[in-house]
Amino acid sequence: MRITSNRATAEELTLDVFHDVWRRASAYDPANGSVVGWIMNQARSRAIDRLRFEQRLKRTNDQPGDPAQSTASDGPQEAFALKEQGRLLRHALQGLTSDERQAIETAFFSELTYHETAVRLNQPVGTVKTRIRSGLAKLRQMLAGALKGL
Repeated sequence: MRITSNRATAEELTLDVFHDVWRRASAYDPANGSVVGWIMNQARSRAIDRLRFEQRLKRTNDQPGDPAQSTASDGPQEAFALKEQGRLLRHALQGLTSDERQAIETAFFSELTYHETAVRLNQPVGTVKTRIRSGLAKLRQMLAGALKGL
């Protein structure tokens, strides 16, 4: 509650943490601290991840010219540009490994945190982060090359 400043969010995160604790109880190592400390660390991390996600969502929704907010009155040039950007992105996604593509699509299109993506894909968080980072670097490179050609 202190981190999120929102009762509903705190309750949702608490349920998520306890569900995760139940599923991963065997991963608890007494050498790393108490059970309460282990649970509190998970709750803190989950709350911080949620705040970061909400801040990122606010930044993207506040940007002018956001493709998601464009309308038909923007004109045919803008509509064509959006369609072309989508085509280029779909083509660039095909240049990734299947693991990179799956991690990126799961995280970004489902709007999940790294941790949530790792749980959904049944992969370690570090592996998911590495796949997303390497995939995004490849996408930047491919899209930069494609945009130079336009």
